[in-house]
Amino acid sequence: MRFIFKIFSAAIILTVLYFAVDVGRYFFYPDVAKLKKSRPAKTAFMEYREDAWRQKGEKKKIRSVWVSLSRISPFVMKAVIIAEDDKFWSHEGFDFDAMQKAMEKDIKKKKFLSGGSTISQQLAKNLYLSPSKNPVRKIKEAILTWRMEKHLSKRRIIELYLNYAEWGDGVFGVEAAARAHYGKHASELNAREAATLASVLPNPRRYKPHGTSRYVEYRSERIYQIMVRRGIVIEEYDEVAEEQKRAENNNTVDTSNSP
Repeated sequence: MRFIFKIFSAAIILTVLYFAVDVGRYFFYPDVAKLKKSRPAKTAFMEYREDAWRQKGEKKKIRSVWVSLSRISPFVMKAVIIAEDDKFWSHEGFDFDAMQKAMEKDIKKKKFLSGGSTISQQLAKNLYLSPSKNPVRKIKEAILTWRMEKHLSKRRIIELYLNYAEWGDGVFGVEAAARAHYGKHASELNAREAATLASVLPNPRRYKPHGTSRYVEYRSERIYQIMVRRGIVIEEYDEVAEEQKRAENNNTVDTSNSP
């Protein structure tokens, strides 16, 4: 009996040590300070998708094109922050009110499912971790988030996030998303398109910017109306700008078809 108790105790100690080392290393590794000037060619999330494709025997490739924040439509940044993390500019990596609400939802559903993560937390997960929702992964995410907020500016965090967020099966970053879904550059996205792209972020492989999803229609309209109320979008100007673009496109078509 004593022998079994010793084995059991040793197993518990080894398990605790394993998790302590596994979690504790994220206080030092990876070197997030490098993200100030450099960027990873491939993220943990990208590698996770590639592994899943290989296991299924699917021949797919990651689509990702880096663009600086200055080459991304301001509407995109504002729509994404409204949709994903409205307190982004003021918090230090964590929105405790949102986390509490998410925890309350999980308790009611008896599942570990709800979000509540800030953009900084999502970036930490996308760059270095997996989509797993287990508590250990969340602890690692929290450590990395704290370190990134300590070393990186908010501008750099949102720039990295917009370039590495998943926007479809194998589509990473807003430039790749703009090309895939709208056939244009990220700098050319209008307010409606930005709101729609922001609306699919919670589940970009399930929800599509183009389609008949009531969820996408409702959420994108809600985001757009918030942008209008805050003066980010002036509807009358937006309508005139769209009409002008359509007219320019029609003139281009007419010119190309003329003898």
